[in-house]
Amino acid sequence: MIHETREQALARVGHALADPTRCRLLLAIVDGVVYPAQMAEHLELSRANVSNHLACLRDCGLVSATYEGRRVRYAIADAHLSAALVQLAQVALDVTPTDSCLNEADQPIELEARA
Repeated sequence: MIHETREQALARVGHALADPTRCRLLLAIVDGVVYPAQMAEHLELSRANVSNHLACLRDCGLVSATYEGRRVRYAIADAHLSAALVQLAQVALDVTPTDSCLNEADQPIELEARA
């Protein structure tokens, strides 16, 4: 068993949340879109892209996978984490980003389109 500090745990979660596609996938799972094929269609992403990002989210401990025959069902790893993600998203929406958080075009960071 790996024993990590609070800082290391937050860095691990931060790594997972640093990519907009992974954030979209997490929120889709929170909203009930739980199968990779559904996620790809719902988010207009390729299945390969979804699969790669889900692997990262699994490795970071944020989602769990359950096999149902040939299909894999994804869930947020812990109910507390699901609630925390929803609350974190709301807090982030309530905070105005500074100029340093804007991209080169002086626009808020956009989510990626189809990859």
